[in-house]
This record gives sequence, structure tokens and C-alpha cells, in this order.
Amino acid sequence: MQLSERVNLRPYEGVVIMHPDSSEEEQKALFRRNKTIIESFAGEVKHLDTWGKRTLSNPIDGLKKAVYFHTTFQAKPEAIAELERTMRINDRVVRYMHTRLEEGTDLSTHLENFKKALADSAAREREREAKFQARRAAQGARGPRREEGGFRRDDGGGFRRGDRGGDDAMGDDGEEG
Repeated sequence: MQLSERVNLRPYEGVVIMHPDSSEEEQKALFRRNKTIIESFAGEVKHLDTWGKRTLSNPIDGLKKAVYFHTTFQAKPEAIAELERTMRINDRVVRYMHTRLEEGTDLSTHLENFKKALADSAAREREREAKFQARRAAQGARGPRREEGGFRRDDGGGFRRGDRGGDDAMGDDGEEG
């Protein structure tokens, strides 16, 4: 009797950021290649989601926008090294990151939780933006805001330091009064 080789598949999540000028065909070719690599290591792609072109939080190589992709898959650990090797040599890939999920993670449940967290975050951001716009509109109705500690016109037509004490109480000769 022979012992069968135990296939040790682990759950992974990946984010790939591609150059904003990459064609749809270049994007599809990358993910066909990634799928082939994952399957060659006895794995399976569970999900691939295109987030589209988004603004980068920090410019990368002069780029301000990039195309984002999110994927979940199961594969042997050796698959990650090969995926990252092929992405390093692809000029259209700007950044990538693969994260190993906890053993026994159900990728469907993980994906649902992930999408819910994204939706919650987007809702909080919209709420924050609405509050900011409401505050801005209220300030616009009151007129220009006076800066604390800045220079203001006094009644005599000149300028004086605002509410700080210090030099305000001194005359030109440095004497008080």
C-alpha cells in the first residue's frame, strides 16, 4: 500500500495594482497567467474582483491613479513565490500583495465579510463627507472666519495683534501704557 501525498492547500487573498494605461487584454492575460500558476500548484481561484481605476494614496513612480484587483484563492505555499516572480517581471504591475489567511478560513465567508467591511467603510466616508460639506455650508452663511491670534483691524484703522497680551500692551518705546 502506498501513502498518497497530502495536498496542503492554504487560503490566500491578493491585491494587484496595475498601470492605469494597461489595456483590458493585458489585464486578462495577467490573470489567465496567474490562474494557470495557481492551478499548476494544485490550487483553485475562488474569486477575482475588479475595483477599477482609483486614485493612489501616494504616487508610485509618478502615477497618481492605478487599476485595482482583489482575488481569493487556495494553493500550495510554493505558488506564491511563482506568482510574485511573474509579477515582478511584468512592467504593467505596479504593486502586489498576497496575504495568507488563517487555516480553515472559508473563502466565501471571508469574501462576504470583506465586502461588508468595504461597504461600511464607504458609508462612514460618505457620512464624514456630508458632515464636512454641511459644516462648510454653515461657515459660508456666517461669512469669513476670523483666525485666532492673527492680525485684525482696530477701530483706529491700524492693525494690532489679536488677544495675546505680550507686545499688545507695550508702546513703541517698549514702555507699558
